[in-house]
Amino acid sequence: MIAKIISRIREIIRYAEDYSTYIFLFLLAIIPVSEAVVRIFFKTGIPDSSNYLQHMVLWITFVGGMITSRERKHLSLAAGVELMKDSVKNWFKTVSSFLSATICIAFAWNALSLVLIGFDPAKKIGFFPIQLATIIMPIGYTLIAIRFVTTLPGNRLQKSIAGMGILVGTFLSLSQIGTIIGAISASMLESFQPVIAATVGIIQALSMPLIIILVVFAFLDTPIFIVLGGIAYLFFMRSGGSLEIIPSEAYTMLTDQSIPTIPLFALAGFILSESKAGERLIRLFRAFFSWMPGGMAIAVVLVCAFFTTFTGASGVTILALGGILSYLLINSGKYSENFTYGLLIVSGSIGLLFPPSLPIILYGVVAQVSIKKLFLAGIIPGLFMVVCLSLMGVFVAVRGKLERHPFDLKEALSSIREGIWELMLPIMIIAVYFSGLATHVETAALTVLYSLLITLVVHRDYKLKDLGKVVINCVPIIGGILIILAHARGLSYYIVDAEIPMQLTAWFSSHVHDKYFFLLMLNVGLLIVGFFMDIYSAIMVVVPLIIPLGALFGIDPVHMGIIFLANLELGFSHPPIGLNLFMASYRFKQPLTRIYWQVLPFLFVLLFTVLVITYVPQMSTIITDLVE
Repeated sequence: MIAKIISRIREIIRYAEDYSTYIFLFLLAIIPVSEAVVRIFFKTGIPDSSNYLQHMVLWITFVGGMITSRERKHLSLAAGVELMKDSVKNWFKTVSSFLSATICIAFAWNALSLVLIGFDPAKKIGFFPIQLATIIMPIGYTLIAIRFVTTLPGNRLQKSIAGMGILVGTFLSLSQIGTIIGAISASMLESFQPVIAATVGIIQALSMPLIIILVVFAFLDTPIFIVLGGIAYLFFMRSGGSLEIIPSEAYTMLTDQSIPTIPLFALAGFILSESKAGERLIRLFRAFFSWMPGGMAIAVVLVCAFFTTFTGASGVTILALGGILSYLLINSGKYSENFTYGLLIVSGSIGLLFPPSLPIILYGVVAQVSIKKLFLAGIIPGLFMVVCLSLMGVFVAVRGKLERHPFDLKEALSSIREGIWELMLPIMIIAVYFSGLATHVETAALTVLYSLLITLVVHRDYKLKDLGKVVINCVPIIGGILIILAHARGLSYYIVDAEIPMQLTAWFSSHVHDKYFFLLMLNVGLLIVGFFMDIYSAIMVVVPLIIPLGALFGIDPVHMGIIFLANLELGFSHPPIGLNLFMASYRFKQPLTRIYWQVLPFLFVLLFTVLVITYVPQMSTIITDLVE
């Protein structure tokens, strides 16, 4: 009987999570478009719409995080774990779940403390009290912590060990629990103070061992958001700082006015990638390029660039299109498996310099650089990367005398009719955004509606009832990315608070005097960062460090952004733990050691492009200078 009740509760929670995600993403797309229409016709906007949107993103993040933990799809570096035997792997996963539950439940107590004392109860978001709008944070953290335990694929003993993390996380948060008690009753807090005083020394002593363990388990399947947020939390705990700063910075990050573009563009990318848009674009590019030497490879690079630009997650391109693109190159283009898989791995991130790239948007937010300028600055460097990879395909085709197909005008015209709607999408985005007709959030919302128009109405790739599956498939990416951003912000805050950027700037000003040597060091440093961090975490953690250094050496902030993104784009495919490598190993059923060899020649090409982009700043600034 109890088992049935628990199962029913889980089912209700599952439906609540899924349908609330549908509703919030739908509203996130509808409200900005309605705002743009109302503004055009009535010269005014929808009252408090930006506040609604920003807090919808907050809810999408935490509900998405709950769904992602339900499916055990939080982004992590599992390189070491995947090579172990199952019996050993399960114990490492147990420790990882213990750490995750510990940190997450600590976040939950801190978030509850923030909600109760950090927001004015009289303040409202539209019709809703702000405390009601933010209560999703402690609720979300609590459910995520519980799911780290309940979804652990181990035996009862292993789940019990993981469950101990909830108790340890509560112990680490005794000070915040005291704050919560004090908000309820001052007399109860007075009775609780001796407990806090008796344990504060123990808690601080635990901080450094836990930081070391978290760093080690960062490579053993512990979610990235737990590692980044946990390290920040423990450093603040060690220094005696306010621990509410972690959920506070997460809230500040997620309610930034530019952040709604991330879930919107990601959703649009998924709507397209899970439809037959890829097949239509492949047909179109094949029709126009297959007569050329290397034409098939050029078509594949262009298709990958298109989809990665919109999803902002290079692994999605490999997973969604890897099968059909590899078939196209191996069977139709007669390319070798090694060349095919290597090209697809690096092409999976090749679109991140083109608008409306999500990393460009995030970099602009963090570095306080014009997103519009960054969009323009990335076009020529992005095209340079596309051309260089395409030339590799041409070289291999010419050397191997691979078969070409004569140009067929009838097929070309037919493919244009089929793919014209997808081709018009980037043109629509550029025209609407750069003309000033819509803000970047409104442009992102229009992109979602345009993608729905293509897939549901024009081509009818799937029915309206199938849309829910598409949304749920993209939620782990949306929730996973946003929750990483939220917690990387806490670590970034600690780095700035500890004056590390100032110390770094002082060191460089004393020891490095040549701009070009600094740029070389920057390339090497960012390449190392790309080994170990995903691009979103790196933006949050590393950008505050390099911005003052760029200013010290007189580097244009827009050019600095393109250097950063180009290097991190390379990091997606760089051994040993580039994200694309694991996606490709999974998708193409190839061992990682073979994947490393397959990708190596392409890495040299991308490294060459990164160096050119770094040392020829005119590539990044020529368009922005012309526009100004």
